[in-house]
Amino acid sequence: MDQKLERKIPLNLGLVAHVDAGKTTLSEALLYCSGTRRVLGRVDHRDAYLDTHDLERARGITIFSKQARMETGNFALTLVDTPGHMDFSAEAERTLPILDCAVLVISGTDGIQAHTVTLWRLLQRYQVPTFLFINKMDLPGADREEVLAQLRREFGEGCLDFGAGPEEIAEGAAMCDEALLENYLETGIVTEANLRGLIENRKVFPCCFGSALKLTGVEEFLQVLDTYAPRKSYSQEFAARVYKISRDPQGSRLTWLKITGGSLKVRGLLSYQDRQGESYEEKAAQLRLYSGDKFVTPEEIAGGALAAVTGLTQTYAGQALGVEPGGLDPALEPVMTYRVGLPKGSDPAVVMPKLKLLEEEVPELHLLWERGEIHVQIMGQVQLEIFRSLVSQRFGLDITLEDRRIVYMETIEAPVEGIGHFEPLRHYAECHLLLEPLPRGSGIYYDTVCSTDVLDINYQRTIIAQLEQKVHRGVLVGAPITDMRITLLVGKAHVKHTEGGDFRQAAYRAVRQGLMKAKSILLEPWYDFVLTVPGDQIGRAITDIRMMGGEITPPETVEGTAVLKGTVPASEVGDYAQQVASYTQGTGRLQLSLRGYAPCHNQEEVVAQLAYDPEGDLDNPPDSVFCAHGAGFTVKWNEVEDYMHLESGFGEKKEPEIITRHVESDERELEKIMEREFGPMTTKLYRPPVNRAATEQVVIRPLKERCLIVDGYNIIFAWDELARQAREDLDAARRALCDAMTSFAGYTKQRVILVFDGYQQPGNPGEKTRLHNIQVVYTKEGETADQYIEALAAEIGSNYSVRVATSDGLVQLSSFRSGVLRMSARELREEVDRANQEMRQHFHK
Repeated sequence: MDQKLERKIPLNLGLVAHVDAGKTTLSEALLYCSGTRRVLGRVDHRDAYLDTHDLERARGITIFSKQARMETGNFALTLVDTPGHMDFSAEAERTLPILDCAVLVISGTDGIQAHTVTLWRLLQRYQVPTFLFINKMDLPGADREEVLAQLRREFGEGCLDFGAGPEEIAEGAAMCDEALLENYLETGIVTEANLRGLIENRKVFPCCFGSALKLTGVEEFLQVLDTYAPRKSYSQEFAARVYKISRDPQGSRLTWLKITGGSLKVRGLLSYQDRQGESYEEKAAQLRLYSGDKFVTPEEIAGGALAAVTGLTQTYAGQALGVEPGGLDPALEPVMTYRVGLPKGSDPAVVMPKLKLLEEEVPELHLLWERGEIHVQIMGQVQLEIFRSLVSQRFGLDITLEDRRIVYMETIEAPVEGIGHFEPLRHYAECHLLLEPLPRGSGIYYDTVCSTDVLDINYQRTIIAQLEQKVHRGVLVGAPITDMRITLLVGKAHVKHTEGGDFRQAAYRAVRQGLMKAKSILLEPWYDFVLTVPGDQIGRAITDIRMMGGEITPPETVEGTAVLKGTVPASEVGDYAQQVASYTQGTGRLQLSLRGYAPCHNQEEVVAQLAYDPEGDLDNPPDSVFCAHGAGFTVKWNEVEDYMHLESGFGEKKEPEIITRHVESDERELEKIMEREFGPMTTKLYRPPVNRAATEQVVIRPLKERCLIVDGYNIIFAWDELARQAREDLDAARRALCDAMTSFAGYTKQRVILVFDGYQQPGNPGEKTRLHNIQVVYTKEGETADQYIEALAAEIGSNYSVRVATSDGLVQLSSFRSGVLRMSARELREEVDRANQEMRQHFHK
């Protein structure tokens, strides 16, 4: 069969549906009717061909997207079955960009559900040609005309019944396109090619009716697909899109991708960049074409193929390879975050690398390390239970998920200019950014209007690239910002002292300073809901929704049943679906689909409850650093305009003020000008010397010795190569970091103290050792690395020039405000790499 498939046109067909619409049953029917399977599997018998995971079979739902290979008259078809439950809709969304067309399965008895609308919007977002199969038409209450009318009301007149006569189909199709209508009126003909073009351009959506369980209408549907599915062509230049990462039963990492141009051979070399922009060149060790849980291993795959590739270590879902253009950011993201509770005696630093393996496969988990704790984002209760089961199966850990919180976002109400200046000794950068609000759902866009005469294009690219790498936090509750355009207005570099990292600091501070000045809006996730209750319960239902802060459209009543539609804040829903089932004695139903983010219905209450201190968030400082008299000093965010070196790039520019003064200007006035330009002066302006006592001595203080304190586990998890090593052997990762710090300390002639968390190790007394030329500290039970670092920095800060290397956003070091500087994991990586390069150059010389 594989040789036959290779000679046919490749087609990737996805099945998407609301849960319980019969999607997996339809996949079984398609495989059976096409001759691919001799036995008809069933979900309730736990022998469905594409529900291969034991969790799927136990629950009777699809959790992971799977594929099967089959053939029709014209196509070598890869059938992709996706999850239907709303909690796993992000998994379904990841497959949409690699589909040539999709089948949206709808229950003939239930009609369009809330999640069906979400799927329709996603298919529209990714411009996927769509066929509709209306299933369960054998059940009582299924009305063909009623469902078709509903489809046309909700999805448009392009929903055509392809079970009707040819003339009716032709007339309906002609009404969907002006040019075709004109030709149809002249000739009375609509060709198969005409219909195929309309379907490919999402102007016509063929509707077929049947019963997958009874195999009614399935063969007719296959014929419609074979006749009207789009025929894709592919260029000769290599391109591919990654849509999934998984691991096989032996633990091999699989990169699932679609070849969208050229071909890929076994042992073929792939060049790509990981999420952090690091470049990799790796060989495709093995190519696998899966069908269910079985696969073949061809030597080469060409355009249109969906394959799993081994040998690639840093790929990620959504990644574009070769000349494939970048794609859209995911539309569906979790709305809840939880703290991961570990079994007694488990070390979070050991568990985190293991959970990172799951995050590769389920990117929406968004694992976060906060103050020695692990946090995870979850779509809903079912995904929560599945996540716990997966962690138990894969790693033998019985975890809990606690402290449920809503995932908020922040935006701004009006445009504002943000200014960032970073000028410690021998560093310099200043940039001005314009922050502008965008419509809801726009995300973040970055741009520049800065002239290259003002700032070199390479510095401008550096600023934009570094802005794109960071998740910028708002100032209301510290939530990520969204729906903004951030534009570089002007910037300034120093010929000698500016480095790339300086503009990173200036740009990040500019964003933060702008947010501090702006009027911010807190956004929360909202659901679209459809609430069906008996007519005599409509009063309670309306009261409940209004108490939640929801909005309701006028209710509909059909045969004694009331249907309420509207929107409701996700934070207020909780277990309301169970409450509905309870107070309606099982006859009521609540359907939810994520609408998106909108202004928080109780912003003041949330802000007060979370009590976020934007100026105390040391990972996102709003203040700037200026230099005077050989030392850097901090200027508060609301005073930066008085010290900035560039004229504002926003709004009306002031005409330069021309000042004429006599040489004998008042010295006090000159001092004020100098203080305004360069900060508070520790020494007065030069004046003629006065007589000093012969015994008076002038003391010249030596420069302080430098000391670097490194948050060990934080750096290990932040450096990709150490994080990968930690997954296999945490001790080896610790040793590698110690070796790197030893070399760095020796070359840079500074004291290095490496601190590791030991606070969750029962009975751990702590340990302090000297390893070659650095000190290594393991904190005692009950003491976090953050606490130890804070105390140490406060103790030695007056005698040393102290820097602390960490990317932990919750490190609260009061000593930072008294001269201790903080550097991120990326900045430490850059300094270590630079030192290694200089050592190599010195060795070669």
